[in-house]
Amino acid sequence: MTQTHRAILEFHAHDAEDLVASDRDLVAQAVAAAGRAYAPYSRFQVGAALRLADGRVVSGNNQENASFPAGICAERTALHAAMASDPKGRVEVMAIAVPSGDPGRPVTPCGICRQALVEQEHRQGGAVRLLMTVPGGPVWEVKRCRDLLPLSFDASFLPGQGPEAP
Repeated sequence: MTQTHRAILEFHAHDAEDLVASDRDLVAQAVAAAGRAYAPYSRFQVGAALRLADGRVVSGNNQENASFPAGICAERTALHAAMASDPKGRVEVMAIAVPSGDPGRPVTPCGICRQALVEQEHRQGGAVRLLMTVPGGPVWEVKRCRDLLPLSFDASFLPGQGPEAP
């Protein structure tokens, strides 16, 4: 018997000025981080800034390598920097900015970054809110990263690593 399943993505589109002050500041920090990106090969600068539960903000940007595509994306740069300094940290929200994008359409995380963000949600036992923007354009918001990656891969697929594993 064939069964059909449906995954629905719900996101909100905001005008940047309608965001609460702390989210506007986080978006501004992501835009600033994009300006510091090292992207000589793709010329596609991306910035990310995340806010931890304790209020600290960690930013990151894409860092490319001549062995293209061996670089790392902005989202994972920020996420790994935060977790390297505080392995038990809880990420509440992350903002992603791409200054060179289409002003009407924010850029969403790549597949590898989506997986890393979903893994962070598993790691911390709660959602990471995501804000995606192009300066001067709308801010797209998802309430939890796992909505961007339905049917995601997780530890439950690995032998001895499922929910019942230590």
